[in-house]
Amino acid sequence: MEHSDGVQFPAVDGERSTSAAGRAILTDALRAAGRPPAGDDDWRAAYLDVLRDLTEHDAPGVAAAGLASVHAHLVQVRDGRERPLAEALATTSTRTLPTTEIRGESRRVRELTVPYDGEVLRGDALRRRVASWVADGVVEPGFAVGVEDVLEHPEWLALEGRRVVLLGAGAEMGPLEQLAAWGADVVAVDLPSQSQRVQALARTGAGTVRTPGDGADLLTTLPELRAWIGEHDDGRDLVVASHVYADGGAHVRLAAAADALVADLPGASYAALATPTDCYVAPDDAVREARRRWESRGAVRLLQAPLRAASAGRLLRPAYDGGRRLADGLVRQQGPNYALAKRIQRWRATQAAADGRTVSLNLAPATATRSVTRHRALMAAYLGARHFGVEVFAPATTRALMAALLVRDLHVPPTAAEDALANSAAHGGLWRIPYELRSALQLAALAGFPRSLLGHR
Repeated sequence: MEHSDGVQFPAVDGERSTSAAGRAILTDALRAAGRPPAGDDDWRAAYLDVLRDLTEHDAPGVAAAGLASVHAHLVQVRDGRERPLAEALATTSTRTLPTTEIRGESRRVRELTVPYDGEVLRGDALRRRVASWVADGVVEPGFAVGVEDVLEHPEWLALEGRRVVLLGAGAEMGPLEQLAAWGADVVAVDLPSQSQRVQALARTGAGTVRTPGDGADLLTTLPELRAWIGEHDDGRDLVVASHVYADGGAHVRLAAAADALVADLPGASYAALATPTDCYVAPDDAVREARRRWESRGAVRLLQAPLRAASAGRLLRPAYDGGRRLADGLVRQQGPNYALAKRIQRWRATQAAADGRTVSLNLAPATATRSVTRHRALMAAYLGARHFGVEVFAPATTRALMAALLVRDLHVPPTAAEDALANSAAHGGLWRIPYELRSALQLAALAGFPRSLLGHR
């Protein structure tokens, strides 16, 4: 059994089992939702139905139950002693973390700009592009409202009067580059391996960025990081944004460790990004549009009929079939750990909103990040998605847009995290295509496979 210090999965029969913990946590959430527990099927298949069930039968208390289960099941190991994550920050330590302060060397950027397709969009050009995305069903109308709010209030960009704690500050999808350029005050937490990237982004910006020395591991220095963040509390409003990411079970451990920090900072605003490869209750307008597109396929339906028949109806199924409003983007290849880590962040957003805290939870579009490009099947599906009316964004475009929505949310707080997420979702078109996502995924992958072999994005 692994005895390494840090936030860990609990031991089951001498092994730290990600599946056992994930099943237990989601079962507790199902119980709070009044739903039956998952069966004894293969967890890598069963978790998909569990998450769909949770999404469709959400109820007050589900987020609280899920988070309580996370904090009860995961553990902190320190000096050979194991305790529940819920008690991790009760640990006292004489160790203190040093501070590295980087002041940006550039002039502050005072307007919202978005790199897109070889151009830098600003002002009316950006408005036209966003309007085009709305018209094409790539984003929901609330997304355009959010961008317009920031365009009309460029003074918001510097986030004056706030200090932003970025957990996973070096993440490819994180807002550090934009916040630093806009002159924000940032506390950046990430591994030592990300130190050079974090400091480079800080230097090319115009704000002040503080890091714990040359980086710190959230998993192993959780109590020290909590104390260090407290040392930098100067009375300004605190925002904690979780952008942590890792492969496999480490992603859940990081999401849980970040959540422990957020829970211990009850006065702070909370921010995170939702993923398109999850499931959501779609707005009525998106459901109607997807059904309209299904009914108006014209001659295309004749070409699709043999595929549907040969696959016994598994391919090209209609979206939102049977009256369901579930925008189901769950992808089995990403696995239960990724899905649970992202659900922890959604639960925290729901809980924080219920507690009266300001929340920024926005759905980022499908984006060609490094983690996607390393996964050949997923990358092939992304490349082929354009044949189904789905737009895959470049990382730089997504970062700028999501940072803008973060700024808007901190100045115009949404009233309910999940409702705001749905109404301003940048899903890339996934919620409005006429097909259930997984029923088109294989065909999209086949269409994109030749380009994936050539390394095209």
